[in-house]
This record gives sequence, structure tokens and C-alpha cells, in this order.
Amino acid sequence: MTPLDPPRRALAIGAHPDDVEFCCGATVARWARSDTVLGHVVLTDGSKGTWDAAADIEALIARRAAEQAEAHRLLGGRGDLFMLGRVDGELHHDRQTVGEVARIIREFRPDIVIGHDPWKRYRLHPDHRAAGFVTVDAVVAARDPHFFPEHGLPPHRPSALLLFEADEANHLEPTDEAATSAKLAALEAHASQHETTHFYALDESGTDPMEGFRRRERQRMVEAAASLDGAGVMGPGEAFHLIDEL
Repeated sequence: MTPLDPPRRALAIGAHPDDVEFCCGATVARWARSDTVLGHVVLTDGSKGTWDAAADIEALIARRAAEQAEAHRLLGGRGDLFMLGRVDGELHHDRQTVGEVARIIREFRPDIVIGHDPWKRYRLHPDHRAAGFVTVDAVVAARDPHFFPEHGLPPHRPSALLLFEADEANHLEPTDEAATSAKLAALEAHASQHETTHFYALDESGTDPMEGFRRRERQRMVEAAASLDGAGVMGPGEAFHLIDEL
């Protein structure tokens, strides 16, 4: 199983702040070290990302945007962070959203697009389903000139689409210690999520909860590699479904 060459430009599209970091953070961090220009689209405002029923939602939205900007920087991003601001939990696979993402693809001109697998079975979160279909449809729309001609932009056809949270993974991108550390640092930048997604289902061994979180994320990358590379030749990594005929 051969990793992709680091692309000149890559665009990662996530439903929420921190989705990209969880699902492909090590991959894009490794590419960024090879001078890949990293673009990052976050489709929703993250406003459901708290268990506090009395939370100040406007303050949470602002905090999550700031956290996302810092996480993007820690992964090696140099800008090119696009926050579409759809309401968390209410993302729709509609023409307007597809058009906005297609415009970003035409303007940013990525070689590789990365996003949620919309065909994952038994997926609970509606935003992840919608984000996957938005991404796939936007790739198609961006490549064909008669979709959204009002953009006034030339079409753009990426060379590959990587779908994370894949229902049928067929591709592994390996990580190394520097890329794994960058992924973990980027995840930890989402401090508003430390008591929700970050600490969820950790054991109560009395250790530092963040250390438990780091171990969990490292183990997930070991398991992802094992599911595709039983011999362990490539080491830990992140699993995707690769579509390279676009």
C-alpha cells in the first residue's frame, strides 16, 4: 500500500471544528512539512459543542473559531481557513452550501480534497452525513464547467479524494512522531472540547486525563494501520477510502 506523494495543495473539509484534526490531522501535518499548502473548511459553527445547558452560545462560537485557527496553524496551515458558519446540528446538503464549497475548490485549486465519507453505515451525527455529501458533490461541481457558472471561475479537477471515517477503507497514510505530535497539539488547542469529545469514555485510572486522551488517539492510529496492513510494515497511520478517478 503506497502513500500518496505530498500534494502541492490539499483541502480538508470537516463538519465541525476539530473533525479534521481527529480524522486526518497527522496526514496533513506530515504533508505540510513537505511544503503542502493546507486549506481547511469548517462547515458549522460548533455551537452544540458543550454539555453546559446554560452556556453562552455566542461566546462558545467565538471561542471555537479561535481554537480552530490555532489548530490549523499547529498542523502547518498558513492561512486559508474557511469558516462557513452553518448552525451546528442543522447542516444541510443543499445547493447553496455545495456551491460555496465548490467555489472554494475552484479558488484554492487543491490537488487532493479530504472529507467525511457520506456512505458510512450506521452514522449517527447528521452533520457528518451532510458534510460528506456536500464535499463529494462540490468536487463534482467544481470540476465541471456548467455547474455554478455564476462563479465566473475556471473549473478545477483534483487528482484524488480521500474520505475519512471510511465505511470501506482502502488506503493508509502513515504517520511519524512529528506528525502525531502536531495532530495531538492541534486537538489540544480545542480546549472547549476537553470535557466532551476529548475525555469521553476514558478510564478512571487516576492518570492525567490528557495523557489518557493522547494514548487513545495514538492507539487509534495503530488500529487503523492494523486494519489495512496486518503485517505492520507501514506503522501507525490514518485510514481513508481513496478515490483517484475524478
